Amino acid sequence: MLATLTGFAVVAFAIAVGWFIGRIDLLGEHARHVLGRLIFFVLSPFLLFSVLAHADAAMLFSSLLPVSAIAAAAVIIAYALIARLVWKRSIGETVIGALSSGQVNSNNIGIPLSIYLLGSAAYPAPVILMQLLILTPISLTILDAATSDTVSVRRTLLRTASNPIIVGSLLGTLVSVFGIPVPALVMDPIQLIADAAVPVLLISYGLSLHGQRVLGTRGHRRDVLLASSLKLVAMPLIAWAAAEFLFRLPAEQVLIVVVLAALPTAQNVFNYSQRYDVAEPLSRDTVFLTTIGCLPVLLLVMTLLG
Repeated sequence: MLATLTGFAVVAFAIAVGWFIGRIDLLGEHARHVLGRLIFFVLSPFLLFSVLAHADAAMLFSSLLPVSAIAAAAVIIAYALIARLVWKRSIGETVIGALSSGQVNSNNIGIPLSIYLLGSAAYPAPVILMQLLILTPISLTILDAATSDTVSVRRTLLRTASNPIIVGSLLGTLVSVFGIPVPALVMDPIQLIADAAVPVLLISYGLSLHGQRVLGTRGHRRDVLLASSLKLVAMPLIAWAAAEFLFRLPAEQVLIVVVLAALPTAQNVFNYSQRYDVAEPLSRDTVFLTTIGCLPVLLLVMTLLG
C-alpha cells in the first residue's frame, strides 16, 4: 500500500507544481498552448520511442495484449454508442469521450505503478503498443477529418503517417522486434529528451486545472461521469472476466491485466483535445476524476487479487 501511495504522491506533486505555476501566472497566457505543442510534437514521440525500444519483444505480443484490447474496445464502443446515438454528441466529442473511457495512462502513471505494484516496468508495454499503434492512429485520423474544413482521404492518411507520436512508437517497436542495436551516441540524447516528457506533461495538466472547476462545464457532466465510470469500474471488470474465463490466464497475469485496466485515463487524451480544440473540459475532468478515483480501485484490486 505504501508503494502505491508513493507512486501517486510523485504524480500529484508534479500536477500541484503545474497548478501553482498557473496560479502565479509564471509562464504567461500562452503557456498551455506552447506546452501542449511541445509535448505532442517533441517530448511524447521521444518518450514512446524509448519505452518501446527497450521493451522485450516477447512481452509486447504476450497474452496481456488481447485481454487489454478486449477491455478497451468494450468500454470505447459502449461510450461511443451512448454519446453518439443517445446524446447526439459530435464526432470529435465522441472520440475524446471514448478515449477518456478506454485509453489508460500506461506511461507516466502505468510505468511507475507497474514498478511499485508488480515489480517490473515491462508490463505496460503491450498496452502502450496497442494504444499507440492501433487506437491512436484511428483516433487521430478521425479527429483530423472531423476538425478539418475539407476532408481528403489522402491528406488525412499522410497526416496520420507523419504524426510524430505514431512515428516514434512505430520506430521504437521496430527496434524492439528486430533487435536493432542503437548506439549510445544516439540513444543517450533521445533518453535525455524522453525523460523530460512525463514531468512536463504532468505540469501542463496541472496548469490547465487552475481556474477550472471539476464538472463545472454544464451540458457535459454526464459525459464525464459516464467516461469515469466506464474507466474505473467497467474496464477492470471486463479485463478480469476476459483474463479469468476467456483466456484462463494464471493468477499473476490476471492481476497484471486488471491493474493495467484500472489505471486512470491517459493525459495524452487531454493533450489530443488541446491539439484539436475539442471537448477539453471532458478530457480534463475525466483525467482528474479517474486519477483520484483509481487509487481506491487499485488498492481493492491488490487486496483481492494481489
